[in-house]
Amino acid sequence: MIRGNLATRPFYDERPARIAIALLAAIVVAATLFNLTEAFGAARSDSALATAAARDEAQAAELTATANQLRAGVNVEAIQAAVARARLANDLIDRRTFSWTELFNRLEATLPPDVRIMAIRPQVDRERGTVLSINLTARSVEDVDTFMEALDATGAFANLLPRSEQVGEDGLLQATLEGVYRPSDAPVSAPPAPAPGADR
Repeated sequence: MIRGNLATRPFYDERPARIAIALLAAIVVAATLFNLTEAFGAARSDSALATAAARDEAQAAELTATANQLRAGVNVEAIQAAVARARLANDLIDRRTFSWTELFNRLEATLPPDVRIMAIRPQVDRERGTVLSINLTARSVEDVDTFMEALDATGAFANLLPRSEQVGEDGLLQATLEGVYRPSDAPVSAPPAPAPGADR
């Protein structure tokens, strides 16, 4: 039996090449499908983002329009007038709750013999509270210092300072004291009882 190859062209085994081409084609098809899937997903994501952005812009425009309408409806003068009325009402309440009797009792309990009070002016300060301005006359600076120390000792006065001092034509010292009055910080001391036979 003859086993030689009598063909005019040699016989080549094409199976490995066909397998390689098939694998390459499969890879190309898989890559193409993957790219198409990613492209469609990106397109859907871009469409969803564009829709959300348009919705947000519409809501922002609506809110801006609403805010402009509210601003147009606000009467600034009416608000300012209401604020002024509220401040006036608060001042009246503060003045009404101010006890002159309590203040006079404190001053009478601390006033030295050679000091005379000429005028008292309370003012309501929103930050500090009730600020008292006391005009008085005294025989000496020492008498004024004694009075200030006595007021400090009550605990109802804070930051008490002399604002002005001058000697009048009668030779008496005229001074103005100013300080914060906080009656809630200290109890009221009863004024001393007059001595028997003393002038009332």
